[in-house]
Amino acid sequence: MHPLFHGPNSFTGHEHLSEKHNQSDTMTHTQGETHLVPERQTETEPRINVVILGAGKGGAALLESFLNLPRIHLVGIADKEAAAPGIKLARRHAIPTTQDPMQLIQHPDIHLIVDVTGDPSLSNQIHQQKHPNTEVLGGAASKVLWDILRHESLMQVQLFQAEKLAGMGTFASGIAHDINNPLYIILAMAEAIQDETDTASIHQHATSIRDAAQRIQTISRNITQYARASHSQESFPVPVQETLEEALKIAKFATKFHEITVIQNYHDHVTIDAKPEELLQVFVNLMINAIHAMEKQGLLTLTAEKDNGIVRVSIGDTGNGISAEHLPKIFDPFFTTKAKGKGTGLGLYNVRTIVQKYQGELTVDSQVGKGTTFSLVFPMIAPPGT
Repeated sequence: MHPLFHGPNSFTGHEHLSEKHNQSDTMTHTQGETHLVPERQTETEPRINVVILGAGKGGAALLESFLNLPRIHLVGIADKEAAAPGIKLARRHAIPTTQDPMQLIQHPDIHLIVDVTGDPSLSNQIHQQKHPNTEVLGGAASKVLWDILRHESLMQVQLFQAEKLAGMGTFASGIAHDINNPLYIILAMAEAIQDETDTASIHQHATSIRDAAQRIQTISRNITQYARASHSQESFPVPVQETLEEALKIAKFATKFHEITVIQNYHDHVTIDAKPEELLQVFVNLMINAIHAMEKQGLLTLTAEKDNGIVRVSIGDTGNGISAEHLPKIFDPFFTTKAKGKGTGLGLYNVRTIVQKYQGELTVDSQVGKGTTFSLVFPMIAPPGT
């Protein structure tokens, strides 16, 4: 039996199928009006109903990739093992699971069955029981699809990392400024110790040196953690408040922060199911954009709240705002209004990609001369340990 599958005729999960809404549009608001910015789906591109048989590594990889495709509607996934990675991923995204593959195979509205079980007996049942108009992808074809999607996933990770590293140059002056202050303390205290004979004073100077060195260590650790490539294989509950705080520390390196006031409105125990480094990248990108838009002074408002089964995170500024001409384009890859060499044009594109990856919605409300607020809405999950 193929290792991607855990055995025929012994699946676990929900008994009934229900539809899951796939987000495919980004809403923008400006000057009191609402604009809909379409992604890839249009009226001429109907939704494709897909089921996956087998929830091992192959099924989980396909499921994760399909979640990023607006035209794909995942009707369900089947496997015998409740702990199979694809089953766990499906449940986090409210996608129906079942222990009876026939529920999925015989469903009349299915356009495509993807079989990654490698089980010949199940393959025969599929062709006998499926609706005549339902197509089947299995065997070598499903393995090729898995390889293609794995390659696409790897390319996406590399794109996120390239954009992140390209933006590191904007941190250089801020990092140098924050490191120089404790360095001056270390140098001053070291010189003082050379001529000091009083033991108590020497201990006091040594403590100051240690504290300053720890500040440098913290700065280095924050930047290193942000720059490091993602190694997480699965998403898990990420505390939003802590991630916003970490992002704020990193974003401050991007510009002088002296005249920017930060307002923080956080509900307790707000979590989002995501990879922490990707959520951090989203917050850092949005904060840096907000700080740059305010040109060194203004009000940065960070909000994290939960209500009626959703988590809402917003990052707002009192900067220049985004013109109606540019607003529909801001999520396009390589679109930027910054001077040549100052931006990659991938920041907001990556933000949108990551948000949609975790079934989130992204909206932007902007008024020229008054400021911009980006709002992110995610399904609410229970915090760890509850």
